[in-house]
Amino acid sequence: MASEASFDISSIVDLQEVDNAVQQVMKEIQQRFDFKGTACRVTRDEQGLLLYADDTYKLKAVVDLLEAKLVRRKVSLKALVYETPESAAKGTVRQRTTLQQGISADKAKEITRVIRGLGFKVTTQIQGDQIRVSAKSKDDLQAVMQALRAHDFGIDLQFGNYR
Repeated sequence: MASEASFDISSIVDLQEVDNAVQQVMKEIQQRFDFKGTACRVTRDEQGLLLYADDTYKLKAVVDLLEAKLVRRKVSLKALVYETPESAAKGTVRQRTTLQQGISADKAKEITRVIRGLGFKVTTQIQGDQIRVSAKSKDDLQAVMQALRAHDFGIDLQFGNYR
């Protein structure tokens, strides 16, 4: 009698790496000549990141700098959702960036629909903000992982608890 093998699909952002990237961005902003004397800064709160700059050109430079530091620290840029820039006090510009943690219910349904459409003998369960995929054959699970890596869902997927 073969036992069931399974793995979990999740979408988690390592907040410590995000904090480290924010600190690196702030250090570079303080040292770079084109940011001297500006009000450019990046802060992190519970919802995500807040980017401040003097104008939209400097805001774009801060976004580029932040994305470069996040990529270097292996944080997926798919986890960032940028809102529209808004004007702030003293003529500055502010932009909120939210960090997507977990898989939303709509995305989970979309992922399970794609898995069912693959034609493998697997079962899926939505467990809060992650999905458990189980099957009798480990080869089927490997094939599902490969198919999900090839498909773009707009979020960063991690596969864990493979047993």
